[in-house]
Amino acid sequence: MIVHPIPPLYDEKSNILILGSFPSVRSREEGFFYGHKQNRFWKVTAAVFGAKVPQTVEEKRAFLLQNHIALWDVIASCDIVGSSDSSIRNVTANDLSVILDHAKINAIFVNGKTAYQYYRKYSEKKTGREAICLPSTSPANAAWSIDRLTESWSCIRDQRYFRSGCS
Repeated sequence: MIVHPIPPLYDEKSNILILGSFPSVRSREEGFFYGHKQNRFWKVTAAVFGAKVPQTVEEKRAFLLQNHIALWDVIASCDIVGSSDSSIRNVTANDLSVILDHAKINAIFVNGKTAYQYYRKYSEKKTGREAICLPSTSPANAAWSIDRLTESWSCIRDQRYFRSGCS
């Protein structure tokens, strides 16, 4: 059983919540979200907001808060082999009220099908809120180019909440 080692990132100005499934091995080592260089999360979100791609953990924190984004994962602990979402077993969900009770979240987005599946199973009834599924920024989702991901993810900026294809 691996316990999620990264605390949620948010402040009282956060109005968008983005949830992943569970941090990768590299993210757990780095102590921050989307730490694997091949994950396109930082490139995509920077492009969406017309910003420089943040490099350091400090720059990433500042970027998220400046753009009113809260970031966490659906899963608090699980059994997982490496970073493989398909190997996840024995899930305990994070208590999202930690964020939802302290920030005015207008929309909840999930990064990929796995996060969406676990959000629906463990969190949706508790929060009473649907999540919008965005295509995964994982390098395993090779069918989606950076440009295509950026176009789909632009809804986090411009509030065009729509259900895009989730891969």
